[in-house]
Amino acid sequence: MAAYTIKPLVTATAVNTGGRNGHSETTDHSVSVNLSVRKEMGGPGLPDTTTPEHLFAAGYAACFSGALEFVAGQHKKKVTGAVVTCHTSVGPREGGGFGIAVRMHVRVPEFPAAEARALVEEAHAKVCPYSHATRGNIDFSLEIEGA
Repeated sequence: MAAYTIKPLVTATAVNTGGRNGHSETTDHSVSVNLSVRKEMGGPGLPDTTTPEHLFAAGYAACFSGALEFVAGQHKKKVTGAVVTCHTSVGPREGGGFGIAVRMHVRVPEFPAAEARALVEEAHAKVCPYSHATRGNIDFSLEIEGA
């Protein structure tokens, strides 16, 4: 097992049984989801289920939003009206297997476009752990909208 390159502040642990047509739950029971492969991917697309991509999109959007709030706070600003939308896609990739792509849209209505862009780009480049983990590993596009 590789050593951590961070000093962990918190660790989330989840257990899955059944893969993409199974069940995932965190050990503290704060998240419990049934999964099924969507019809577009050849699966049953069962009602009241989710996918790993949905969970990734929700987590990345929340993490990115928190990073943006942190950066704004460092600059003595507030981005209380900011909205982060993370579109996560999955599909075959060159070389085999599957990969993910993310299109992140960030709206910061409190600031002019240039100021919003500076805050969002700093959050992406310097703070967000999801951005650090995925940088150079996935197709990623960032759309920024200011006032």
